[in-house]
Amino acid sequence: MRVELKGKAGEIMSHILFGYTIQNGRAVINEEEAVKIEKLFEAYLSGLSLTEAAQKAGIKRYHTSVARMLADKRYVEYKFYPPIISKDTFEKAQLERHRRAEELGRIYEHKGNEKKILNFRFHASMPDNLYDDPFQQAEYAYSLIKSEVILDDNQECYGNSCP
Repeated sequence: MRVELKGKAGEIMSHILFGYTIQNGRAVINEEEAVKIEKLFEAYLSGLSLTEAAQKAGIKRYHTSVARMLADKRYVEYKFYPPIISKDTFEKAQLERHRRAEELGRIYEHKGNEKKILNFRFHASMPDNLYDDPFQQAEYAYSLIKSEVILDDNQECYGNSCP
């Protein structure tokens, strides 16, 4: 059963964020859970892993859920939820998450407009055979097509040896 609650301006919410309850149609801070959220951010910023920080804060969640909690802007500012975490603490946590991901080699940074353009040439000889079956004729015609890729440094490759 899915519970749908209406927020401000007709928003429909499918669940309530950890740290909040709904009273009279508005999100209100759940003080007990809010303390756990604050402890989670503190523990993470002190150097604990996601799982260890959650355990220290008393939050029973898997590390992926904890990572989402640390990245959730709704704990700082959102039109429906009152803030639990300061912007400064939230930004420090984001910098720490990025630093750790970079340290582990988990950051892929796009190198700009680095597009590899491959030029193709196709060659087909004239068919020697004609078949009554159109599928057999098509299969034969496609078998006559030979392609080559022209690489940027004017090297050519054929068939499966292409990148």
